[in-house]
Amino acid sequence: MKKVLSLFLLLFGLFCQSQELLPFVENYDKSSYKGDNQVWSVVQGQDKAMYFANNHYLLRYNGVVWEKYLLPNKTIIRSIFSDGDRIYSGSYKEFGYWKRSGGKMFYFSISKGKNIFFENENEEIWKIFKAKNAIYFQSFNQLYVYEKGSIKKITFPYMISYCFLIDGDIFVATVEKGIFKLVKNQLKVIPGWDVLKNSVVHGIQKRGEELFIFTQKRGVFIAKNEKLIPWSHPLNEILKNTTINLAQFVSKDRLIIGSGLRGLFIYDFAKNTFQNINRKNVLLNNSVLSIGIDNEKDLWLGLDNGISHVEINSPVAILNDNSGALGSVYSVVKATTSSYLIASNHGVFEFEQNKLSLLPNTQGQSWNISPVQQGFMIGHNDGTFLYQLSSGLSKLNGVNGGWNLVKSAVDASFLQATYTGILMYPNPNNLKESKIIQKLLKPIKYLAQNRKNEIWAADNYRGLYRIQYDDNFQTQKIENITQQSKIQNDFGVKIFDFKNELLFLINNSWYTYNSLTGLLEINDWFQSNFKNISDVIAIDDKQFLIIRDGILYHILAEGNQFKWNVIQEKYYKGKLINDNLKVYKTGNNYLLNLDDGFISLQFAFKDKTNVIPKIEAFSDQSIVNDGGKIDFNSELKIRVISGIYGVNKPHLFYRIDEVNDFVSLKDGAIVLNNLNSGSHTITIYNHNGVGFSELSSFSFVVKQPWYFSFWMILLYLLVIGIIFFVYYKWNKLRYIQKLKLQEEALKHQNEILEMELKAQNELQFQEYEKHILELELQTKSSEVAGKSLSIAKQTEMMESIQNILDSESDLNKLKNEIKKVIKINSVNKHEWEAFETNLNQIHKEFVSNLSKRYPNLTPKDIKLCIYLKMNLSSKEIAPMLNISFRGVELHRYRLRKKLQLSQEENLTKFLLTI
Repeated sequence: MKKVLSLFLLLFGLFCQSQELLPFVENYDKSSYKGDNQVWSVVQGQDKAMYFANNHYLLRYNGVVWEKYLLPNKTIIRSIFSDGDRIYSGSYKEFGYWKRSGGKMFYFSISKGKNIFFENENEEIWKIFKAKNAIYFQSFNQLYVYEKGSIKKITFPYMISYCFLIDGDIFVATVEKGIFKLVKNQLKVIPGWDVLKNSVVHGIQKRGEELFIFTQKRGVFIAKNEKLIPWSHPLNEILKNTTINLAQFVSKDRLIIGSGLRGLFIYDFAKNTFQNINRKNVLLNNSVLSIGIDNEKDLWLGLDNGISHVEINSPVAILNDNSGALGSVYSVVKATTSSYLIASNHGVFEFEQNKLSLLPNTQGQSWNISPVQQGFMIGHNDGTFLYQLSSGLSKLNGVNGGWNLVKSAVDASFLQATYTGILMYPNPNNLKESKIIQKLLKPIKYLAQNRKNEIWAADNYRGLYRIQYDDNFQTQKIENITQQSKIQNDFGVKIFDFKNELLFLINNSWYTYNSLTGLLEINDWFQSNFKNISDVIAIDDKQFLIIRDGILYHILAEGNQFKWNVIQEKYYKGKLINDNLKVYKTGNNYLLNLDDGFISLQFAFKDKTNVIPKIEAFSDQSIVNDGGKIDFNSELKIRVISGIYGVNKPHLFYRIDEVNDFVSLKDGAIVLNNLNSGSHTITIYNHNGVGFSELSSFSFVVKQPWYFSFWMILLYLLVIGIIFFVYYKWNKLRYIQKLKLQEEALKHQNEILEMELKAQNELQFQEYEKHILELELQTKSSEVAGKSLSIAKQTEMMESIQNILDSESDLNKLKNEIKKVIKINSVNKHEWEAFETNLNQIHKEFVSNLSKRYPNLTPKDIKLCIYLKMNLSSKEIAPMLNISFRGVELHRYRLRKKLQLSQEENLTKFLLTI
């Protein structure tokens, strides 16, 4: 009983020495790599990709995508080994190697056709190793040596578990007969190792001058002075009950052991401490089947169901509470060398010796833990508490919701932001004494003070306030500075104290306060160095964190320069508590709170620009070389492979054709669609915070679409030629038809025109004849009128004379009466004037035309023309003009002169034409 108790106390002491935080682990289940359960072997290739023997598949992972391949005979792959550009693999009655070409892995069989396997043998290749330029393929019964293209077979007399290569010697572990050394293809007994008979050995490792031998169920033995003795460390007792599957030294003082029941053990000889990583904390399952070590000295575990990447060589450690008891962490500090205080939404916890314990009476939302001279101040939903290592927890006040506690830059006092305003602790030695800043009863989130009697406060929701108070802590003035500065979007104001200068982060812009104008102004220095920042978290005078596009950056200020260090998103992806991230610095470690625990990390400013990433491009599952061509409207998948999987993995950016914005390359994959035809270039950059430096580039050409190919263009030209030819012929036919139609139309128009002209001529002729007839009618009318007048007068005169002759007998009287009658019956002046007026009206047009053509004619000339037009003779005209016949002839002669008529022209006919 005493021995059992001593062993228990020893084991308990060992656990107390264990490191409390675990390495960061990335898990990949079947849904990630789309393969089978068990992973029997893990190696890293010369191309820096990780390879896995995953039952029926060879898996390949380059940090961006998973690839899987089957053997031609589709047997289970039990072992793999990397040598140069080859990945050797072994399976059931088959072994060979894989080589990569054109972006794919191709298998080449070594054993096929060699007739080296017997039909009755159940041979599977479980291990592959290299010794003296020969590749060894080991089954449980045989060892096949492949050298210079030939295969030599070594048959063992006993069933073996594994062969191990130590300093050029091959140790053969049998299942029943113990361990032998292979000398000239013969098994030689090792003196003093008989204790290992009937023990399954799963590992032999050398540390210094000691050989560590790992058995499946009997623990660890050490070979010293040709003797085997059990490892005296208490961990050995634990290992006996875990089923050791494999073990390996990753450094002189660090041993890793993969178990079948309790996951992975990491033992540190220098610190004499160990860690156990298992399903309870972070692994997918507890059965570790294989272990691979990459170039960064980190582990890749092949599990019974899945793959885990364990960053044991990374400065990142993590506490993950998978039980849910801890809840979301809002603040964490290092309390002692082996314990932490954690403020969460479930209360205040102490974490020590791998145990979480809730501090009494702290259930509920706790916001902040800050180290003070007397211990640790805790801002809680129920008030403010003081935790002292010696006396425990005590309550300072009952003011609800101590969000943040800051130290004044003016004196030793503290300021606390609460749900209902601001508390001041003027005496750091008496924290129970607090002062309430009056007149600002708002939920305050952030505080700062760099001038006496002046406080800057940011509302939890919106607004930035400047509070002035007197020495008695009486509020004198409160100003809403964002309102005064007319800043519309002033939600979630952050206050950042940098080298005793206050900066305000408002809506991704940096401001400082101008005391002369009383307004906020853009700070050009920070605005140019830190664009699009969503949050800033102070660490000390030279260090702070920023969040940009969801990525955390650690900033170190050196003079006027800033050094940037990206914190990879995988460590906190989806776990940051927005607007409540806090950083606690303890030595070289920095603690960051997460929504299910916290991480501890160290910041190392390593120059990552010397990492030249490899670029692979695929289109339609075929690789595209640099400068190659892809089809139009096809998808191009680009993989940017750094070959680094751990903490030093670079954070890269890319641009397309040097015209687009820089795009963060978080997962290393770029998928391009709907590209225009022509040349394109993808350029990969590293970002150091100040600028971008080019690392590599990839160019490709998008072909013209099929409808713009050479043959299609030729077809288009042919079709266009045919169309032009048909169009030409059609136009020519139309033109001929049009000419015919135009000719017929012209002929028809000419006929119509001739008919119209003929009709018009006939009409004009009819009009002319009508006009002539009218003139003749007028003339005849004038003649008739004149003759009628003359006849009437003559008749009247004759009747008068006849009456006188009948009635008078006196000759003298008769003579006088006859003269009197003649005088009376002669046409009087008025009658002649009326006659002439009527005559002029009848020949009005003739008189007008005659006057226009011959303006020098006298009225008497015109009257003579009228009588002549009426075709009256000179005798008939003489009495009308009251002149003699001779006078009429003379008047006619003068008229001919005025009308400029020749002797041959007839005067009457000429007048008829006017």
